[in-house]
Amino acid sequence: MKCVRCERESSVSVSIIKTLIDYINASIVITEMEIKKLRHDPTELFTRAIQPVLWLLIFGQALSHIRAIPTGNVNYQTFMTPGILAQSMMFVSIFYGINIIWDKDQGVLQKLIALPVPRLAFVTGKAFSAGIRAISQVLIIILLALIIGIKIQWSFAGIILSILTIICGAVFFSSLSMSLAAIVKSKERFMGFGQVITMPLFFASNAIYPISIMPLWLQVLSRINPLSYIVELLRNYLLNGYSINTVLDWITLICAIIFMQIIAGILFPYIVS
Repeated sequence: MKCVRCERESSVSVSIIKTLIDYINASIVITEMEIKKLRHDPTELFTRAIQPVLWLLIFGQALSHIRAIPTGNVNYQTFMTPGILAQSMMFVSIFYGINIIWDKDQGVLQKLIALPVPRLAFVTGKAFSAGIRAISQVLIIILLALIIGIKIQWSFAGIILSILTIICGAVFFSSLSMSLAAIVKSKERFMGFGQVITMPLFFASNAIYPISIMPLWLQVLSRINPLSYIVELLRNYLLNGYSINTVLDWITLICAIIFMQIIAGILFPYIVS
């Protein structure tokens, strides 16, 4: 009896491992397919960097001279640099769902869904491709920060962890974007929803001002806003150094990613219905 039970448990373990490997391999293939699309139009990466660069150069320098916002022992332009990094990542990722709608309209998505690939692998693969796209924004803004003399704590570990944070943030927001695409199903309606949610998410976070100066109701919204945790992680890695809150921020972000991936995986097939 014990041998039969052991064989069953071993068979279940092997099946789980095989399913996990298939899921990872399929996700990598989908990511690779999406990255190949980017090679045909690399100018998209630079055009999307224009807005955060303007925020950092114009808005950041103007408020640095006014000194109206308390930012501790750093000037305002330095304080807002992690926030602008997060903003750039979010803007790249939140409109990623429009690519899904475009694939559906072209008939490509229907063929992909018919493949013997786990549905969640489509979502994960496309989400990670959004993360890779967002890396270019990190490199552009960090290079700009270096050129204009923003006082960032330049360390190899800090830059690598910042890139990892941006990738994870892009996975969350692109998963949210794909969920919205599955609900609205048209480019016009998706653009409307995207415009509606991006600015509230940005301004209801700690990206451009500290939570402590917000009114109480906005502080509550900021605490449940995933963008705030991404900004906090970036500030720790680039400005303030590590703290116990870093672990809590990562736990919150990972839980949000898992939740949104599951939701996107459930909704994804409905985009073609």
